Amino acid sequence: MTAVYEELGGASHERVVRCSDDAAGLRAIIAVHSTVLGPALGGTRFRRYRSDDDALDDVLRLAAGMTSKAAVAGLDLGGGKAVILGDPAVDRTDELIRAYGRAVDHLAGTYLTAEDVGTTQADMDLVRTVTRHVTGVSESLGGSGDPSPATALGVRCAMSAVAADLWGDSSLEGRRIVVSGVGKVGSALVGHLVSAGAVVSVADIDPAAAGRMAARHGVEVVGVADAHRTPCDILSPCALGGAFNAQTIPELACAAVVGSANNQLAEPDDASRLADAGVLYAPDYVVNAGGVINIAEERHRDGYDRERAHRAIARVEATTATVLATARAEGITTTAAADRVAEERLDAARKTPHHHD
Repeated sequence: MTAVYEELGGASHERVVRCSDDAAGLRAIIAVHSTVLGPALGGTRFRRYRSDDDALDDVLRLAAGMTSKAAVAGLDLGGGKAVILGDPAVDRTDELIRAYGRAVDHLAGTYLTAEDVGTTQADMDLVRTVTRHVTGVSESLGGSGDPSPATALGVRCAMSAVAADLWGDSSLEGRRIVVSGVGKVGSALVGHLVSAGAVVSVADIDPAAAGRMAARHGVEVVGVADAHRTPCDILSPCALGGAFNAQTIPELACAAVVGSANNQLAEPDDASRLADAGVLYAPDYVVNAGGVINIAEERHRDGYDRERAHRAIARVEATTATVLATARAEGITTTAAADRVAEERLDAARKTPHHHD
């Protein structure tokens, strides 16, 4: 075997492993942040980074975020993440994906992988041929399939909690909602919102994607640069993160932000900036937990069941409501409130012996 697994260590994470397999062309990093609540679940990102340090920073941050996401969602799972370094359009081969699967297997079940930006369900099906520590595989293999529709459903549920909090009514009928980014999650969300009677506008860096939404649902298309400035009740960022910063927050024309994108705030201070601007921010890792809740249902003793999964995803509405109520009662930002809910669960688990199998 040509594979090399180098333990990087790190005070903040339980395990960080640099994986390389020259024969397969694999270079990857797997980070396990916490297994306090259960095995560390997190997707595999396949992308080109400016440097190895950038890749390491990204995987550490994302893994820590997954711990909070699973804890807030009430799942018996920890947080982890993996990055494969390279351009999937150029570097991806079946051999490389199988080598990555062997790297996951090397962690012996402390890390459960799944698809993420740059990887596909087909990749996960291939990983499944070399390790069982993979989730979100095809339904034909007993998995839950693409998690995107589940994520979209969770965002839709979170919006109801926000509507109830702001306007005393959880209905989205007649509410103006701008969905920025209509990829797999955003496009599914648009369908839910149109069904709910919302007045929807969409934006996407790919004009064809936005055009497809306009054709299918009769929604309005706005420019990507103008999406956050478009007057609306709810702005839903469903593309890449970092959209809210010192420049964009003063330009917002929405009452609330509820979207699926990860790491929406460019820096921690942006949570206070949003609050000061009078914008209710539903923290991304609370709102976008539908996908991971769906995947967690694969671990049920009776196997995956879509109806049971959808009932579990509906809990995102109650979780969001709890976070918003906590923030208001304590006079803290919604982000601080979500972190507190997560920490309380982790602390309780740490104090309980034999808290997971």
